[in-house]
Amino acid sequence: MKRLRNAIGSLLIAFVAAATASAQVGVPGLPQLPLPVPLPDPVTGTLRAAQSLPRADLRRLRIRELLRTERDTVEADPAGEPILRRQLGALSPTPEALERALAAGFTILSEQALDGLGLRLVVLQAPEGMSTRRALRRLRDLDPEGSYDYNHLYLDSGVEAAAEEAPAAAASMAVPESASAIHIGLIDTGVDAGHPALAGANIEMHGCDGRPTPAFHGTAIASLLVGRDGGFEGMLPGATLYAADVFCGHGGGSLSLLAVELDWMARERVPVVNISLVGAKSVLLTTLVRVMGERGHLLVAAVGNDGPGAPPLFPAAYPQVVGVTGVDAKQRVLPEACRGEQVDFAARGAEFRAAQMGAGFNNVRGTSFATPIVAGLLASGHTTVDRANAALVLEALAAGATDLGREGIDTTYGRGLVGAPLRPGWE
Repeated sequence: MKRLRNAIGSLLIAFVAAATASAQVGVPGLPQLPLPVPLPDPVTGTLRAAQSLPRADLRRLRIRELLRTERDTVEADPAGEPILRRQLGALSPTPEALERALAAGFTILSEQALDGLGLRLVVLQAPEGMSTRRALRRLRDLDPEGSYDYNHLYLDSGVEAAAEEAPAAAASMAVPESASAIHIGLIDTGVDAGHPALAGANIEMHGCDGRPTPAFHGTAIASLLVGRDGGFEGMLPGATLYAADVFCGHGGGSLSLLAVELDWMARERVPVVNISLVGAKSVLLTTLVRVMGERGHLLVAAVGNDGPGAPPLFPAAYPQVVGVTGVDAKQRVLPEACRGEQVDFAARGAEFRAAQMGAGFNNVRGTSFATPIVAGLLASGHTTVDRANAALVLEALAAGATDLGREGIDTTYGRGLVGAPLRPGWE
């Protein structure tokens, strides 16, 4: 796409040359549909009810459910995106700014040195009786030059899905000869490391104070990256997976935890990081993503499943992030996939299998599951954290992509389809 092409070009030049009380209460940006609704179970990924609903509505409906069931801790920002109630993040605030905030009645909930990124994250709690929105305005008034924003929650972007039609025959892609030298990151829900497809994998876990909270989404993505079980083989079997859990058993992953895990990836010098999460744009996340890109990490993220007319979702919509959409077995874009300038590449996102909780495999669907295909391909060529090499690897992937849709770069398929043959055992 234009933004990615421009980013690659500049790199090559530089280095080569509010909470709802009930279903009837309106929340901005959310459909006014009755509750309860059939939603993906956060652990298994399966729908809790049999009735069908448009897949493009799933994330919005999950937000509505989150606002209803966790109203004491979660509310909506002005755009309807979920945030942690009365929590604000501050990125590298000055001592003087913190003093002014404390004098205004704010308290410090946590303070985290992000040494890998050269930043510091402080999470503040609003004074008693002050709304989260007013609190953010107050902090920005106290420190106009500072970086403050809501502590947003980010959701995964894919579900288990019933088989819809007979898939094409499986074909093998080339596997790097020295996959053991490849390190790839995953920021998602927890991973079931005991699943047979992952039991023999090299996985470094992080997050949730060392307490394992395995769930469907992270387990499925991990299997597509490094899994191996009989005929099933992930993109990079034998590679080391750095798996960070930002959900910790909850309905969404907070921005504050996402920041900590991005810093962990930076400290461990993980070259490519798969982020199949979607949510709001944030002043804080903007800086975190920019710093990761400047240091030579490749962040690969799902563009989301809110539908073709939906606004861009983040982090995929940041220029420094590789945004991935999904196609079906006939190489048609998923109807629920987001469209726009944020789409860089397309990959298979439906009608194939990934690990399910406990044992076995199930069909999956969503831009989430296209993302590890792109991340795996990039990781095979981007084995060290290096900004110049990141640009070269991206350009090489684009050069080998299959043009779909309108000729050239477009807002549906980006620079084209990559990784068209599936790994063995996915189908």
